[in-house]
Amino acid sequence: MPCTTILVGRNASYDGSTIVARNEDSPSGTFEPKQFVVVDPAGKTSYTSVIAHLTIPLPEGGRRYTALPNADRKGGLWEEAGFSIRNVGMSATETLTTNERVLGADPLVEYRAAKGTPGEKDYEPEVIGGIGEEDMVTLVLPYMRSARDGVRMLGGLLERYGTYENNGIAFCDVNEIWWMETVGGHHWIARRVPDDCYVTMPNQLGLDSFDLDDALGEGRDHLCSADLREFVSQNHLDVSLDGRLNPRDAFGSRSDADHVYNTPRAWAMQRYLNPTSNTWDGVAADYRPEDDDIPWCRVPERKVTIEDVKYALSLHYQGTPFDPYGALGTPATRTAYRPIGINRNNQLAVLQLRPYEPLATRALEWVAFGSNPFNALVPFYADVTTTPAYLADTTTHVTTENFYWANRIVGALADADFGASLPHVERYQERVGGLARAIIHETDRAIRDADMDCVAAHVPLEEANHRIAALLRTETDDLLDHVLYETSMRMHNAFSRSDK
Repeated sequence: MPCTTILVGRNASYDGSTIVARNEDSPSGTFEPKQFVVVDPAGKTSYTSVIAHLTIPLPEGGRRYTALPNADRKGGLWEEAGFSIRNVGMSATETLTTNERVLGADPLVEYRAAKGTPGEKDYEPEVIGGIGEEDMVTLVLPYMRSARDGVRMLGGLLERYGTYENNGIAFCDVNEIWWMETVGGHHWIARRVPDDCYVTMPNQLGLDSFDLDDALGEGRDHLCSADLREFVSQNHLDVSLDGRLNPRDAFGSRSDADHVYNTPRAWAMQRYLNPTSNTWDGVAADYRPEDDDIPWCRVPERKVTIEDVKYALSLHYQGTPFDPYGALGTPATRTAYRPIGINRNNQLAVLQLRPYEPLATRALEWVAFGSNPFNALVPFYADVTTTPAYLADTTTHVTTENFYWANRIVGALADADFGASLPHVERYQERVGGLARAIIHETDRAIRDADMDCVAAHVPLEEANHRIAALLRTETDDLLDHVLYETSMRMHNAFSRSDK
């Protein structure tokens, strides 16, 4: 699944929060309507995946959690991102690249359907596959107790069942963010995001340094599968000249496809968040869109806000010759690189854990549906028992009655007349963001003043979420009205003479 991720350590964020953010994008030529729901795993003893036909027993002690599943369940749940009531979060997954050396040493565990007729000599039985993006949030988020615990839980599942794809997974609690990458079918590595840094991740194995001694010893900032040292050594995967393992070189790729699809996205995000730290443009640039050595993490020039995260995950190379909506460059340059804010963004989930708030209000899940250049990112409290119907009841057919399809329609219309529609979109984004934040501030104060515990807070938190959804619907309908008018006035079959 093509996606883009930003992780922000607590000392790099504007308010001391840990922030995990990821676009979930559909593959080219498809769209996946999304829902924002609450899931209660109580009573569930096993899970069976649709893609791999794999059945896994579930542990006891699962807790209620938010999720962003597909509206159409025929391909599986794909719950993607959320918080459990333990105030721990997970986002899965960022599809990653790898190389033939890794795949030969530890092949992916892919499902194969049965062939032939049972009892006949040419019969080949079904081969069960491993776990993948469809499954990971469902299997781990309800049961993990910390970010580090989530890494270890998923690591154990990968070692036992394997995976059929290469993925990056983010885990967060109020103190830490961990980033995990799968290596082949059964191996994995994970690194704690430095508190003073942010991380940018396109669809490419990203870690550019790794301390095996720490991972296999104290495990303070690095974790990995138990036999990773032997796996790397026996299969000659470390290609460094100085003996310092670079996972990006050992386990990843640097293909021509990466240079148009992946590395430009990391370049664009860091160009925005560190505009003066490096030279980003021209022949003397320190980093160019196709460079393979763009850092995995770095210290920002100023503290990173939620609005920064939204803008970065909506980028389409504004101010460069690569902007498909811009006037710079040529028709060829404007379609040279894959944008971050793309037509097939399904949803953006930003997981924010605020250390200064009580447990009941600590977790905010910011949600946007549809193409990011044209939508708004809106906060919702996560420790709730239900979510507003405007986001929860997404259908598989087009309708303006839910947030997903309203955004998809707005994006298609605004794209057709970008210049005229953009002012309306920008006013909508600012207005929705401001009004929603005001409701959050008001509710935060009420919960603090009343000293409510998590159970008592459910009613006011759900009321706040419904107020936010109501204003969101009103403002989104108003935006749709404006962009429909602008686009209609510029239809090619228009004519100036009128009957009235």
